[in-house]
Amino acid sequence: MGKKRRNFSKDFKLNILYEIEGGKSVSQVSRENEIHPTLITKWRSEYKKYGDQAFAGNGKLYKDEAKVSEMERMIGQLTMENNLLKKALNSLKKKE
Repeated sequence: MGKKRRNFSKDFKLNILYEIEGGKSVSQVSRENEIHPTLITKWRSEYKKYGDQAFAGNGKLYKDEAKVSEMERMIGQLTMENNLLKKALNSLKKKE
């Protein structure tokens, strides 16, 4: 039977990152907590990229939410541009 994957809570991940910010090396923290240094590096980059949204849930939940938010902003922008173009077109039609 294979090894079961370990799940780490958001608090645990943040505590690991705070230890590193406090001056401990990644290798020291990884040894103390029996975590691969690459995993800690991954957590660090996710936290830098997503801030408080990082580690929000299982899998890619926060990334999906960020993608949805980005798409909603894009839809809003395109709607505004569309309305502007409609007004410009109507203005040109009236001048004819």
